[in-house]
Amino acid sequence: MVKIIDGKELAQTTTDNLKFEIENLKKKGVIPALVVIVVGEDQASQIYVKNKHRVAESIGIKSIITKLPSSTSESDLLALISEYNENPDVHGILVQLPLPKQINEKKITESIRPEKDVDGFHPVNIGRLVMNDPLAIPCTPMGIMRMFTAYDIDVEGKNAVVVGRSNIVGKPMAALLLNANATVTVTHSHTQNLSEITKQADILVVAIGQANFIKKADVKQGAVVIDVGMNRLDSGKLAGDVDKDVSDVAGYLTPVPKGVGPMTIAMLMEQTIELTKRSVGIG
Repeated sequence: MVKIIDGKELAQTTTDNLKFEIENLKKKGVIPALVVIVVGEDQASQIYVKNKHRVAESIGIKSIITKLPSSTSESDLLALISEYNENPDVHGILVQLPLPKQINEKKITESIRPEKDVDGFHPVNIGRLVMNDPLAIPCTPMGIMRMFTAYDIDVEGKNAVVVGRSNIVGKPMAALLLNANATVTVTHSHTQNLSEITKQADILVVAIGQANFIKKADVKQGAVVIDVGMNRLDSGKLAGDVDKDVSDVAGYLTPVPKGVGPMTIAMLMEQTIELTKRSVGIG
């Protein structure tokens, strides 16, 4: 019978434990501060930012949300990021994606100082991750690795398949698995005979952005299946990238919702604390 990986419960435990670290920092006169910049009125972004703010405030992180109109110029956004880069009381900076068309996402990502890049997307941080010397790690893959640890899932020597090659999930996920001594295959929309590859996976991480893309027939008996997808159906319901029938064959499975999503936010909080501690020479 499949074991459900409860990301919501694990995230709650993680953030509860962070409260003690935050209290200790505050006793030293340090208040961890996370800045989230939102440009435009993207509905999904508004929901994500609200959830991040709620969790941050609940555990004692100073959460600063800066909302800008969709007409904001790239130069104005860069100027704002520069201000936060120079502010010693700000420890983490996150620019919520997607951005309006007039703003170059790559340029914005590169403008955040690596030591304040709480999302872990800066090229320096991605490079350090690949070299297995990370400073900041993309939060979703980081949360998935934490799930493996919490559920005693050993990835060493296992055949791991990642479906999706985004800079946010797929590529850093592959790097983390490789650093943990898994044998990693990265697949994507151009991969031939995809089902034959996924059926060989001991660990299958699916982040392709297509509802119910992976079916029962694509999964090896007893595999660990991590569903990163969050797709809104025409009915209004949420669906992952993995079909529900996969539960008939998987050994472990993350639900949607209450799976990977809460852990992403928990890792964002944890990484804010780590960047704060580094900035003041603690730990």
